[in-house]
Amino acid sequence: MPYFKKPVYTFFYLLATVFFIAFVFITLQQMHHWGGWILMLFFVCLAIAFKGNKILSGLAFTVLILAAVSLAMYYPQYFKSMGSFKFSSLIIPLLQLIMFGMGTELSLKDFANVVRMPKGIILGVICHYTIMPLIGFTIARLFHFPGEIAAGIILVGCCPSGLASNVMAYLSRANLALSVSVTTISTLLAPFITPLLMRLLAGSLIEINFWAMVWDITKIVILPIVAGLTFHYLVRGKFKWLDKAMPVFSMIGIILILVVITAAGRDNLLKVGGLLILATFIHNVSGFILGYFSGRLLKFSERDCRTIALEVGMQNAGLASGLALTMGKMATAGLAPAIFGPMMNLNGSFISSWWHNRVPKDDSEAAITVT
Repeated sequence: MPYFKKPVYTFFYLLATVFFIAFVFITLQQMHHWGGWILMLFFVCLAIAFKGNKILSGLAFTVLILAAVSLAMYYPQYFKSMGSFKFSSLIIPLLQLIMFGMGTELSLKDFANVVRMPKGIILGVICHYTIMPLIGFTIARLFHFPGEIAAGIILVGCCPSGLASNVMAYLSRANLALSVSVTTISTLLAPFITPLLMRLLAGSLIEINFWAMVWDITKIVILPIVAGLTFHYLVRGKFKWLDKAMPVFSMIGIILILVVITAAGRDNLLKVGGLLILATFIHNVSGFILGYFSGRLLKFSERDCRTIALEVGMQNAGLASGLALTMGKMATAGLAPAIFGPMMNLNGSFISSWWHNRVPKDDSEAAITVT
């Protein structure tokens, strides 16, 4: 059996099955006070089991997110506040930490790629800031969501590329240098483009303070990235434990943000959750498809088309969540970003697994096996 290299992973598959059966049983018995814990244990066991499967290992983090979100849906009271301290106040610092982590992974060589591959970067950024906002606007109108929830869908579409796109590009045998460059440039342009698009597309749904949003994105994204870039040249490598810890801090930060937002918007999610999940799925998959065929239409290589697809479809849902918080709309406009984050990672992992086993024929470099 090629995928079960270690018996321990088989054990966790079996354990996950037991917890799932237990969850179904206690749900039918309406013992909902235990449901969240059992569902959480099911997802945790499944995530561990996935790590032993080379095809499914990329989904492990997404499954852990589902485990945490399960607790927030069942027991939202534990994730809203502790005494007078509101957990929502952690969202902005956590986002800044994630952006700082992104900055530590950058170097001036990444910006040199703009000169080496301007066409790919220009196409990636233009597609990203046209396809996703317009799809978000269209979906929000078609589904007739309440104004603030609809604005959240548009907000996701107006944000820059997500950091996860770089990981997916690597797994997909795509053009990693192009992926990093598009993510970087779209992120640096966000303080100006995101507020402008939100004013144009969502101004009738929710009040948009243009300059306030410019400053919010600057302090959440740009300043931490600059600090991280400075860290890269002055400190990186001197504290190896810190270099290894930054990605872990980022993953924990993403989970905590999603848990807090889910808890805050739990009641609204129960009302529109099913439709919102469908809407974010369509939004995300449409971005992948239209991004890929935009590259094909302009005769880009297969590797570059894969990259553009991932850069268009994968948004910085964390930033969208933070902006929803700064607007005071976390429980409404923050719902779409909370769903979009796990959704794009799930879909992106499946696409990456598919492409990983299909070497691009038009680029000999891609024939090198990705470990």
